[in-house]
Amino acid sequence: MRSWQLAPTFLAALAVGCGDRGGDAGGDLHAELPKDVEAARAEFAGAESCQGCHAEKYAAWVSSTHGRAGGEPSPETVIAPFDGTPIVFSDATVVPMLDSVGRYVFVVLQEGRSERRLTVDGVVGGGHLLGGGTQGFVTRVLDGTVRFIPFDYSRQLDRWFCNTTGRRDKGWVPITTELALADCGDWPPYRAIGTVATIVNCQGCHGSQITTRLEPGRGYRTEWTSLRINCESCHGPARGHVETMTAVASGQAVAVADIGLASRATDGVEESLEVCLQCHALRMTIKDGHLPGERLSDYSSHLLSLFEGTNYLPDGRIAFFAYQGTHLSSSCYVDGAMTCVSCHEPHGLGYWDINRAPLASVNDDRQCTGCHASKEVDPEAHTFHPPSSAGARCVSCHMPYLQQPAVGDQVPFARSDHTIPVPRPELDDRLGLTSACRGCHADRSDEEHQLQVERWWGDLKPLGPITEGLLSLGRTTGRALAARLLLHPEEPGVRTKVQGLLVFLRGWVRPGAALDSHAAESIRRMAESPDPDLRALALAALYVADPAGDAMKRALREPVATRRRFASALGILSQGMDARGDREGTESALRGARLALPGDASLAFALGTARGGGGEYGPAIEALEESLEIDSAQPALFVTLGVARKELGDTVGALREFERAISLNPYEGQAHLQIGNIRMRAGDLAGAISAYESAIAGTPELARAHLNLALALARSGRLEEAVLHGRDAIALEPREQGWRATVARMEAAAGMGRPR
Repeated sequence: MRSWQLAPTFLAALAVGCGDRGGDAGGDLHAELPKDVEAARAEFAGAESCQGCHAEKYAAWVSSTHGRAGGEPSPETVIAPFDGTPIVFSDATVVPMLDSVGRYVFVVLQEGRSERRLTVDGVVGGGHLLGGGTQGFVTRVLDGTVRFIPFDYSRQLDRWFCNTTGRRDKGWVPITTELALADCGDWPPYRAIGTVATIVNCQGCHGSQITTRLEPGRGYRTEWTSLRINCESCHGPARGHVETMTAVASGQAVAVADIGLASRATDGVEESLEVCLQCHALRMTIKDGHLPGERLSDYSSHLLSLFEGTNYLPDGRIAFFAYQGTHLSSSCYVDGAMTCVSCHEPHGLGYWDINRAPLASVNDDRQCTGCHASKEVDPEAHTFHPPSSAGARCVSCHMPYLQQPAVGDQVPFARSDHTIPVPRPELDDRLGLTSACRGCHADRSDEEHQLQVERWWGDLKPLGPITEGLLSLGRTTGRALAARLLLHPEEPGVRTKVQGLLVFLRGWVRPGAALDSHAAESIRRMAESPDPDLRALALAALYVADPAGDAMKRALREPVATRRRFASALGILSQGMDARGDREGTESALRGARLALPGDASLAFALGTARGGGGEYGPAIEALEESLEIDSAQPALFVTLGVARKELGDTVGALREFERAISLNPYEGQAHLQIGNIRMRAGDLAGAISAYESAIAGTPELARAHLNLALALARSGRLEEAVLHGRDAIALEPREQGWRATVARMEAAAGMGRPR
């Protein structure tokens, strides 16, 4: 691995976005003023302030899954057994227990290592959900971030489990003596709550008003109002509303038109969906620094998350792992006006019909027949199942519970299919899904089910042309045919058009390669869409194909939020160009992004990273220093700058940059690692060992630090310690065969057998 590759990836750099905050249509980026975190937090009043005036809604919320979504560890919130019963791995024992002062802790015991205690600082989830309810736990670590502990609990199984993605890649599995501690993909804890650009994170969804920010010289500061999902998570900051209405009620003020809070009852379809999908859909960060109360769509995008290309199937259903963003592919939304609150009462999270009459059950057909009234006249004529049977329920066929594929099949985690599809057993089989029919009738093949479906209902509603196009693509599909299969600006709905355009853009658009007339015209029409994601993506496609065309001029006339999407799209596309060795295309895409957002530090950072990856260290330093002129509080950037100077032979300058990174964040693991590397090459083993230990203390998931520490310890004659860290390195990066050979030699020299 080249040393430059230890620097942050393009995605990490692009997510930094520290140059500016906020923004409005046509605004001057440099004129945007940052909002103080404490001032933002002070605008919130807390859920309890709502109780006095909104007692009924407050009572419904308190008992809802949002109101019980998590919190401080206590007998009321913890459903997992912290009774001292050990969780036994093949190479470790973990004891969940209450310590001497009543704190919930996990005690981790491994042979040859010191006891490690992880204090539970927060509880996430309560095992509430029908398709698989789980509970997780978070702990505050040395650098001030709050991270998920990798031992989760399943209410349905009544067992502890862990996520093996990235290690064994078996999904979620119950913990047994066949599993090593390091097989858990989240060990040691590294997944943070709150948005941190350079740390894998879960954003702000597992609580209310979560902020994680760097405090220069100290590390990170993570705060939240609650680990429940409170009233203000949906309604926004309410302190002004509470103060205004309290004054009116007490007679200290007359009634006013502006009550200090917007009503959600007047939301349109898109505004209503945005409230729920801020957490119930995958999203991509287009700007870092979101603060409670600010408009989330200015900072992230649901549809640009499709760039990943692996989470959704061609018809919008879940291919890997996702949430209820599949709603955006439902005909009930695309051809109608369905929102989440069309079916879900928003306070108690029960069910109601389209006229808001409460329903007692998740399976009550009136969720559907409020709109599809004809199906209520003679249900059996439509369902071909006895009215009292499960097969006669609308949701059984149209919203079956499907296990999230990334999870595997050992821990229940099924979610209802919010695409609300027509049953198509053969298509389900082709896409690797369990059809609704086979979910109940497992003794029959999907081919038999498909024949039955056709006998009962005849010709089914056709799939949309973009979905058909995505299903028809092959490796040899030419660009002209791909354009005709994937680009349909006239189709209703935005999500499918974004998916088709993204697939075309990744596979068939190359820098400076002119589009044919059909593709160019289709993309130009999409660039006129009222949806900012589709519009930005279309402009990005036009710019890549023809940087000298008018796409940039059009982009510069867009509101800031759309320009962010345009710049983010170009930044991500530049990664693909870089991977193909297209240096000119990479530079062009990033230059275009910087033109759209001239005051954005993250884009100069990304350009510097790209140049360094191509071995152009002088130009890389130039771009990185430009980023620092915009925002000097970027520890990861100083690390990247130090690597560039080191590659140019300037060891003194490199050390200076690494020290600057540490002065901002004392726990910046990459900076300590690089200092250790310099000391190791200079023969200063003691200094190298100290630096590597500092890297691991702040970033215990940093595999290279463990390996290099093992090498330094071995050279110092401390072979048994070396083997332990070498094994940690392999556990963190199990695919590194060269590392395995190195550690095997250490084991042989130490007379230590391979671990079982």
